[in-house]
Amino acid sequence: MAAPTAAERYAAARRRQSDEGTELARFRDRLDLVLDDFQLRACRALEAGRGVLVAAPTGAGKTIVGEFAVHLALASGRKAFYTTPIKALSNQKYADLVAVHGAAQVGLLTGDVTVNGEAPVVVMTTEVLRNMLYAGSSTLRGLGFVVMDEVHYLADRFRGAVWEEVIIHLAQDVQVASLSATVSNAEEFGAWLDTVRGDTEVVVEEHRPVPLYQHVLVGRRMHDLFVEGDGADAGEAVVNPELVDKARQDARTARHVGSRRGRDGYRARPDRRPSFSADRPSVVEQLDRAGLLPAITFVFSRAGCDAAVRQCLDAGITLTTEDEAVEVRRLVEERTRQVPAEDLDVLGYWEWLDGLERGIAAHHAGLLPSFKEVVELLVVRGLVRCVFATETLALGINVPARSVVLEKLVKWNGEAHVDVTPGEYTQLTGRAGRRGIDVEGHAVVVWHDGLDPRALAGLASTRTYPLRSSFRPTYNMAVNLVAQVGRDRAREVLETSFAQFQADRSVVGLATQLRQHEQAMAGYVEAMTCDKGDFTEYAALRRAISEREAELSRARQRGRRAEVVASLEALRPGDVVLVPGGRRAGYAVVVEADGAPGLEGPRPTVLTVDRQLKRLTLAEVTSPVETVTRLRVPKDFRPRNPQSRRDLASSLRQVLPREEQTGKRGGGRRGGSAAGEDQRLVELRRRMREHPCHQCPDREDHARWGERLTRLQAEHAKLSKRIEGRTSSVARLFDKVCDVLLELGYLVPRDGDDRAGDDSGRDLRVTRDGARLRRLSSELDLLVAECLRTGVWAQLDAPGLAAVLSSLVHEPRRENGPPAGRLPQGAVGDALRGTFTTWGRLRGIEGDHDLSTLREPDAGIAWAVQRWARGQSLDSVLRDTDLAAGDFVRRCKQLVDLLGQVASASDDPAQRRTALTAVDLVLRSVVDQATYA
Repeated sequence: MAAPTAAERYAAARRRQSDEGTELARFRDRLDLVLDDFQLRACRALEAGRGVLVAAPTGAGKTIVGEFAVHLALASGRKAFYTTPIKALSNQKYADLVAVHGAAQVGLLTGDVTVNGEAPVVVMTTEVLRNMLYAGSSTLRGLGFVVMDEVHYLADRFRGAVWEEVIIHLAQDVQVASLSATVSNAEEFGAWLDTVRGDTEVVVEEHRPVPLYQHVLVGRRMHDLFVEGDGADAGEAVVNPELVDKARQDARTARHVGSRRGRDGYRARPDRRPSFSADRPSVVEQLDRAGLLPAITFVFSRAGCDAAVRQCLDAGITLTTEDEAVEVRRLVEERTRQVPAEDLDVLGYWEWLDGLERGIAAHHAGLLPSFKEVVELLVVRGLVRCVFATETLALGINVPARSVVLEKLVKWNGEAHVDVTPGEYTQLTGRAGRRGIDVEGHAVVVWHDGLDPRALAGLASTRTYPLRSSFRPTYNMAVNLVAQVGRDRAREVLETSFAQFQADRSVVGLATQLRQHEQAMAGYVEAMTCDKGDFTEYAALRRAISEREAELSRARQRGRRAEVVASLEALRPGDVVLVPGGRRAGYAVVVEADGAPGLEGPRPTVLTVDRQLKRLTLAEVTSPVETVTRLRVPKDFRPRNPQSRRDLASSLRQVLPREEQTGKRGGGRRGGSAAGEDQRLVELRRRMREHPCHQCPDREDHARWGERLTRLQAEHAKLSKRIEGRTSSVARLFDKVCDVLLELGYLVPRDGDDRAGDDSGRDLRVTRDGARLRRLSSELDLLVAECLRTGVWAQLDAPGLAAVLSSLVHEPRRENGPPAGRLPQGAVGDALRGTFTTWGRLRGIEGDHDLSTLREPDAGIAWAVQRWARGQSLDSVLRDTDLAAGDFVRRCKQLVDLLGQVASASDDPAQRRTALTAVDLVLRSVVDQATYA
């Protein structure tokens, strides 16, 4: 990177000078690094009281901004919550903050771990904060800052809604520091944050602090993916032509082999995938010779990761010294000493330790969580120099390396083999290059059949990807929102989601205006309060009188206009008329009729007694004209001739009575008498005069506030219609969720009338069953609530309850894969069948409402969980299944969380005790030692 110019150095010095005496200056003084411009911009925005969104590449140092938010909170005597998407990252951040601020100042909340939860700084998973907000936790008191690390997780289709719920529901005086990977629509996301959170500064940093170079490894030779162009393309990076030629040669060879197999009677296998078994040790050796270790090799297969370690060990590769191997063993034994000795074999401990001592390891979800922690620790300390990993390592905690290797650009997404996206490629290769250690990072793609260098160049050149909301209302969310703010307000809240913002950006602004209207209307109601009586009722009477008067006036105007038109159309030359009102009031003689009235109606020409020649128009004639007599108009009458006008005006005065010759109306017909007054209007006026507020001395002051309220209510109604007419997809989905809950009785109309009928648009309240659902945040929340309500699990003992609930947390890794074990029998089998029957009934109800949110349970690990809860060893539990130890532990941790929810939600004391007992039975041995899952 080019050295800064003199002007840039001067500007930087001025900025440092302006920071003197600020919290940012004090924060910088304790750091042993120089902050980048984007970090300074974000920190200054926080200190100025604004929220920030920082979008920067992996390893750029955006967490510095989150740490400054913590510093500001402590300096101002407020609390700071540091939220992360996964427990492992929470644990890592907790350790980092404790090292800076001390254990007394920092707490940790991850659902199953509580450490110093009332500390001024608390690290937590985002779900924990969401649950706090819904519960109105007292821990929120004094909260000043929330750091949302990895906020781009809101695109996660399973858990993304949690981030949006937190952002929407946090108090407005809480500053939010959102830290995101580089996304292409950061400005759009920032605009949403600005709308729902207030003033938010968007700080986008596209520069990687450690440059990343792209390579392709072909055999034993490393090729640069990009080379400098020549000629017209001088100075531009182009795809290496050697790689393009290699791809063409491979394509010709593949076509030749395919056609030859066809001729020779052999079936071609176009879907055959290359094997890397023989190449992995040589790849590691080449990386070592090139000085590119430590390296993370992404394999996209658990079995592939484990096989890669075995292949390297079989090849005799050792990447550590004897002293380093001793240090590795010491650390491993220290971190795993609580693992029961009888479980070491089933966990593959000895093979795993052999690889670690030689600097080689696998990292994937099938590993025991404590084993993954050890691998991560050793990588960070430089003792493990080659890691074969699935993409979970790229999405987890900060474990960078000098280089990242991709064996192929296709991965299994749980349903099919799909190409790696530009965003995924960016996330994976972003681990390459350790800030403060490496001067450059390297991304290496191993050559394989079908590799297209141009497509790879597209992946490598696309540094950003769009952030798309995955927000969907859930049953738990619905009952919590209805309980807190009611159905109508809940719909408005959902209109402010990022999902709705992206569907129709203008709706969020309108919905925010609605919320402001509601606050203003509440203030108006308070200002018009009268100690004489209900001024709202009195104002309604006044409004009803005004509306009735206006209605009658409009009716009179409509009738009078028709009469006026008819009277004007009937006029003929010589008619002497009485114009009853307006500027033309008085007597006149018609000199010219309007034979062809236009859009403005008939406009006859008349001569008044004072010799003025005028046209009668509908705008000026307020009531029908009256013909009183006739007068002959001479055929030679010339309107523009003054003498002709004088003569005709003289004739007009002669035919009029003496009292009318002045040209002014006499006592003509007036408006209707009181006897014809509208009876409804009379009654409204009587009720207004008799109302106690009519005698209030401050009546007109109250009335002015009432008029403002009326105007704002009208504007509010118009705004609501505008929103309803826009794309309200999230709110409509919420309505469907509420309809299901209405049918099942978790919600009822607020007036208590739960009879069948159209409840759309009616406000709702949460029933006792709904209150239970509020405490259930499982993915299958409604199924859990319904099974509790109907007593499906009432007769189970603790191991049986754990077994049945495992069907609600377990998801097989691949569809139609081998079963994990046989199903339990007896009462547990009956309860499982009852659970599946309940699920089928709920899916039918969802289908009636055009919904599909509840995935099917899976009882694949029920038998294993039941035996584990009965105290059997890990070896015996897993012996007859294809379940990896890490998967089993992770499911058990999820099960413990669900059992805790069931204990909290159950109304049956016996079942509550059973659930708590099941927690103790499941949370033992390797499950209890797993700090994250």
